[in-house]
Amino acid sequence: MTDQTQPWAERTVDMPPQTVEMRPQTHPYQRGVAQVTPRTSQPAAPHEPTGTGWPEPEPEPYAPQGFNTRQLKRGGEWSVLGGLWAFVCWGIWAISTRGDLLSPVVTFVLTLCVAVGLFALARTVGRLVLERQFGRVRRSARGAHLLTGLFLTGVGFAYLRQTEWVMDAWNWVRGLF
Repeated sequence: MTDQTQPWAERTVDMPPQTVEMRPQTHPYQRGVAQVTPRTSQPAAPHEPTGTGWPEPEPEPYAPQGFNTRQLKRGGEWSVLGGLWAFVCWGIWAISTRGDLLSPVVTFVLTLCVAVGLFALARTVGRLVLERQFGRVRRSARGAHLLTGLFLTGVGFAYLRQTEWVMDAWNWVRGLF
């Protein structure tokens, strides 16, 4: 009998040794041995390497080669934040002019058109430099969105600099220190 002081001993039972019989079995199947019939009708095809790494994702339907809309969305928070900042600062400037809102609206629309053009220019330069010259794959538009967001943030500060009461408050705070 086994030593019962060990925790695994109560779950194990000693079995007497079994002898292996050397006579052939009468039925055609053996336990644990699979019967395999070799194929002789078709020769095996030679191995052809398919490349290394993960396969590239399928391009989106109806999109030109090299254009991916999911790429353009990645990093978009930078452009949205810059656009919101520019819009708020533009609103402060437009309200403080106390006049006709047509020219401030046209100014803001032109500013947004310049921002879209800057984004397109940054994407084009990225394609020429990163993809064609360096052979890198761009997986997002973060750089172009960051540049556009910085531009819109600068535009927002420019709107605030044109607002008289904001500059008076800024100069007063600077005079305290």
